Order: sequence, then structure tokens, then C-alpha cells
Amino acid sequence: MNISLIGMMGSGKTTIGELLTKTLTEYSLIDTDSEIIKAEACSINTIFEEKGEEYFRKKESHLLKNILENDNQIISTGGGIINNPKNIELLKEKSIVFYLKASPEEIYKRVKNNKERPLLNVVDINNKINKILSERACKYELAHFTINTDGKKPAMVVSEILGKLDSYGTN
Repeated sequence: MNISLIGMMGSGKTTIGELLTKTLTEYSLIDTDSEIIKAEACSINTIFEEKGEEYFRKKESHLLKNILENDNQIISTGGGIINNPKNIELLKEKSIVFYLKASPEEIYKRVKNNKERPLLNVVDINNKINKILSERACKYELAHFTINTDGKKPAMVVSEILGKLDSYGTN
């Protein structure tokens, strides 16, 4: 079985994934954004600028399908991976999905100085975060479990995930 982390950019997916692999040592971490950067040999910003978001999303879906052919992985997904309904179906079928939920204010605090987020290369970042979150919230809520990350240390979030995994009978 796999463990997948979904949620908005800045919700803590990569950080939590890294910490989880230190506890669940039989699992390896796969970060979908990092894998696409490696495969394309350029940044996500460059992919969006030169090839467009649609190209990126197709790469993301193809990559996810390949990743989920294996087991014992913690998969940190890109924030928009759930825009394709087939992706969320696949994630739920082949993994236990955790939605790392963060408020728009928390996301803003975490990403405001990061220039590597192509969807936030806008004047009004707060408005854009709210818009994206309102469009995606119902899709994120399809996860098996929701963990609120606001104001929590990463270790606390990991502890909550491990508790849910115990109750799910996988840990």
C-alpha cells in the first residue's frame, strides 16, 4: 500500500512526506513535482511558461499512474493533481490519501516569498490562494483522511497521520 499526501501548495506535503519516511523506513518518498522537474530538466515555472499548465498536468497524470504501480511509497503530490478526477480515483484506489488542510492565511504565510510557484506569480497572491482553494476544496475533501496543519509543528502532523494509519490497520 502507498500513502499519498494531497493539498494546496504550502500545506506541508513535502516536509511531512520527508518526516514520515524517517518513521516508516520501509517506505520511500516520491515527490511528483520533483520527479517532473528531473524528467523535464527544468523548473515548474519554466514548464508552465514554455509548454503551459495543460502540458504539465498531462505529465503529472502520466507520472502518477506509473508511480502507483509500485507499493510502499509516500507520495507527495502537486497541489493541482486532483484537478483530474481520474487522478483522485487512482490515488484512492492505490493508496491511503491524506488531505493536508491549511487555511488561506497559513498558506500565504508559507508561500508568500517563494517565486517557484507559477500559479502565484500574480499581484494579489491572497486573492489567488483563496480562488484556487475554493475551486479545489471539494476535491481535496475526497481524501480518506483530512489533517488540519494550521499552527502545527510537522512532527504533530506526522503523529496524527500515524494514528490514522494505526486505526486504518496499516501501521
